[in-house]
Amino acid sequence: MVESVHGEFELVKNFREAFVLDDFNKRYVEFFDIYPYVVGDYSGGLLRLKGFSEDNYQTIPDYIMESCAPNCAYYILKNPNYDKGKIIIE
Repeated sequence: MVESVHGEFELVKNFREAFVLDDFNKRYVEFFDIYPYVVGDYSGGLLRLKGFSEDNYQTIPDYIMESCAPNCAYYILKNPNYDKGKIIIE
């Protein structure tokens, strides 16, 4: 388990030691609370975060292959306390 200012997360995968708590704390926004899985990858030296639902978390490997730089550092976090009932109004 990883403790951040945004709650506890389970570090499922940490490819090339990508997870940096400080970067995660700075980049994470409460919008991601609706997702049970969050993928973080570094592109051009910047951390990118993307949320995945229970319905599409199987597509994480596809996302990494298609949207991330080859062999880039990335991590996958599982949010055991994600907010299933939260609705985002735009």
